[in-house]
Amino acid sequence: MEDFELLRGKIAQYEKENKELALRLEELNDFVENASLPLHWVNAEGIIIWANQAEFVSLGYTREEYIGFPISNFHADQEVIQDILYRLTNNQTLLNYPARLRCKNGDIKNVLINSSVLWKEGKFVHTRCFTRDVTPLIQELERKAELMHDLEQNETKLKIAIESTNLGTWEWDPKANILFWSEECRNVFGYPAAEQITFDEFSKMIHPEDRSNVIQSMHESIESDNGETNSLTYRIHRFNDNEMRWIKAQWRRSFKTDRYASLLIGTTLDITDVKYAEEKSAKLAAIVNSSNDAVISKTLNGIITSWNDSAERTFGYSAEEIIGQPIMKLIPPDREEEEIQILSRLSKGERVDHFETRRITKTGKMIDVSLTISPVKDPEGKIIGLSKIARDITERKQEEQRKNDFVAMVSHELKTPLTALTGYLQLLLMRSRKEGDEFSVKSLIRAEAQTKKMVAMIHDFLSLARMEEGKLQIEKREVELHPLMMEIAEDAKFLTSLHTIKLIDCEGIIINADRDKIGQVLMNLVSNAIKYSPEGGLITLGCERQNGKVKIYVSDQGIGISPNDQKRLFERFYRVNNNGIKTVPGFGIGLYLVSEILRYHDSEIVVESEENVGSVFYFYLQTLSSSI
Repeated sequence: MEDFELLRGKIAQYEKENKELALRLEELNDFVENASLPLHWVNAEGIIIWANQAEFVSLGYTREEYIGFPISNFHADQEVIQDILYRLTNNQTLLNYPARLRCKNGDIKNVLINSSVLWKEGKFVHTRCFTRDVTPLIQELERKAELMHDLEQNETKLKIAIESTNLGTWEWDPKANILFWSEECRNVFGYPAAEQITFDEFSKMIHPEDRSNVIQSMHESIESDNGETNSLTYRIHRFNDNEMRWIKAQWRRSFKTDRYASLLIGTTLDITDVKYAEEKSAKLAAIVNSSNDAVISKTLNGIITSWNDSAERTFGYSAEEIIGQPIMKLIPPDREEEEIQILSRLSKGERVDHFETRRITKTGKMIDVSLTISPVKDPEGKIIGLSKIARDITERKQEEQRKNDFVAMVSHELKTPLTALTGYLQLLLMRSRKEGDEFSVKSLIRAEAQTKKMVAMIHDFLSLARMEEGKLQIEKREVELHPLMMEIAEDAKFLTSLHTIKLIDCEGIIINADRDKIGQVLMNLVSNAIKYSPEGGLITLGCERQNGKVKIYVSDQGIGISPNDQKRLFERFYRVNNNGIKTVPGFGIGLYLVSEILRYHDSEIVVESEENVGSVFYFYLQTLSSSI
């Protein structure tokens, strides 16, 4: 019986202890579930199997949105969570491991992770992970870093600004007769940094013509009571190299603590470059005003901002009348589109050189002018305006017109008898062939070739005259390229006995062009190849198909062209300056005509040449179709 009572007591004690243990367990569970520190467990597969309320609140997810999902879903940096899981799997303990977690609302939280693994019988059960939100701390550190960066930048900018101005500071104590110079001030005067300078030594450095004025002004400032800032520009001879420099000094009187002993405090700036720039600007202004050409400046909007004396003589407007007015007052209505095109080129930073056009004066008179226009840029390279030089070429244009009229008239008059002469030569050639007179045949063939040269030359002169008058007519139509090139190659054979004329097959290519004008281009190129290959050699006339276009070329093995001559080769009347070809006839209009005719065909002539090796001239035309 006694044992039974003892057993009942022990059972009651166990029940009491069990209740207390259950209560403590419940309290511990409540503590963990509702702790302010976020906690979670992750199994060996990286799946979240439990988390406390603080974890949900911290990241904003519900239990259903969080439990059962891979922990990697909630990490912003996948390489970080992979490293964490690797370390934990290898039984490492993480202490304050930095990571970034993704909240439900898209925010990123910076946290420190402390975690270890619960192992049972050597098996990974789950992690025990605590996270501490350190986002405010990280943000504060980032803000501090930005502030430090800004501070460093501002300090650097201030230092650069001070160094770039080279502004020196100084003090003069007249009682001690001592000058106190900053490092920048010493650099301006070229004075050794380690040595102190007296006012007398400073006085000796001042230019003799300015010395008395500087000394008197400084002494007057010491004795004056007005407290005004004084400014003076003077010259010095630097202490170390005796170089003359222009100085701008400013100062005002100050007092020591006893308010009886006064001193001067001021700044010094080397303005030598500014002075020289002013002198250069004054000289330039004098040159501009005395120029025979009109020099005009305008804004990007076309408003005139400067006007020299020659501009007044050329256009009739005084500076007072025209400055502030639009440049369009000088442009005829039919040329307004031209100004828009010029402004477009200049806005890209290009120059417009020797552009010939027409302008209108105050009285309404039309004049021919040659314009050279350049963009005006600020120190940063930004275009802020335009500078224009206009030269009146009315007399020159009239002279050129008279010359062109004369050339056209003479060429036209010569063409008629040459045509008749060619006809007679062909009749004689036919008769000589019938009679078997080989000598006459050869002589007449050469005579016919020379006659054709004369006809081609006259043709060029007529084309030039029509071009100058704006009357050159281009009649584009479908042209088979190969037959045209065959004609040119056959005609070329009559011009030379030293050269081999080779034609590359261009069968099936059709172009949209003026057949006669393109023939003139090819004949000019082949004739030049013959003339400038005095020792003979191969001349090739060919083409290459390239992306819907055809490249047409003429190559030779002649004397070649220097790089300097290549730049001007297509100018009117330009001839290469080469002793080896002084005897070669020509007027320098053939390649100019080639260039202009191709321009009318929306193309351009290109040259590739090497001296003593040969040249290749080529251009591109659009193809319409090809049978190949």
